[in-house]
Amino acid sequence: MIVTLTVNPSFDRTVELDAPLERGQVQRAVVTGQEPGGKGVNVSRALHAAGCDTLAILPGASADPLVVALEASGIPTATVSIDAPIRSNITLTEPDGTTTKLNDPGVHLSAQTVAELIDVVVASCASASWLVLAGSVPPGVPDTFYADLVRAVRAAPNSADSAGPRIAVDSSGAPLAALVASGERVDLIKPNAEELLQLAESQGLDTGSATHEELEADPALAVSLAEALLSPALGAVLVTLGSHGAALVDSGAAWFAPAPRIVARSTVGAGDCSLAGYVLADQRGDLPAGRLAQAVAHGAAAASLPGTTVPRLDQTHPEQLTVTTLPRIPAERITL
Repeated sequence: MIVTLTVNPSFDRTVELDAPLERGQVQRAVVTGQEPGGKGVNVSRALHAAGCDTLAILPGASADPLVVALEASGIPTATVSIDAPIRSNITLTEPDGTTTKLNDPGVHLSAQTVAELIDVVVASCASASWLVLAGSVPPGVPDTFYADLVRAVRAAPNSADSAGPRIAVDSSGAPLAALVASGERVDLIKPNAEELLQLAESQGLDTGSATHEELEADPALAVSLAEALLSPALGAVLVTLGSHGAALVDSGAAWFAPAPRIVARSTVGAGDCSLAGYVLADQRGDLPAGRLAQAVAHGAAAASLPGTTVPRLDQTHPEQLTVTTLPRIPAERITL
């Protein structure tokens, strides 16, 4: 089973336009929809759609519309009750795939709620092969939350085996920086190019004048930064590079898979689906190149669907992708 935690979930409303957004004007939507969201929730939705056992952990009242929607779709959940409604986010999508998001900061969580979430996660990991920690942290949650949670999971005596579940983290900013700096052991992080740059800078790496657009266009540069982050506590980095594809770096090698040609409808949740594809492929025993191919195939399939729709497994085509091994470039020889 794959357990996900979304500490800042959202009920995502998508508005699809039939023309480019015109600020200050009145436009009519051609399609609207609403789905349970938040990065970990999206990972669980994608895993469930692929027939993989998953448990979505989140703060929310049992009668909250998001929790009700998850349970109605057959996705098992474990919640810590809160008094306020779960936030709502709005996504605007244009015909060329341009996506604009308006995100609420989220519900303030008390220290007690945070402690209860950690307890629920630790207990759920007794039967988990993977734990996916994903998304931003809402008001009231310290930047050290992910580091504290990983420490608690690793210290638990009731793990499925002596090492406990493998842990993947998809976050950004201060919470991700604090986790990497803490030295707590995680098996995978999944930044995009912009988040990779921010993380590298937070860890004191010299990124020069590089932009995330340059990293997306040159996977070797992304690999060099990702490799510099690896340590005994950080096993692998999966870097999503937008429409260019993704790269995977671990202690042994680095791989790149270009994204297939698609007509993008909405990029919201595509990165989450990429992470779902990776852990799904790991569950079935794929080697690193196969995990990367499934990650790219899942992300591309999600981007070709409207709103935050997650793909079925038969809508992904990893067998059509060519994965190449990338040479490693020592960080001191990189000119950014």
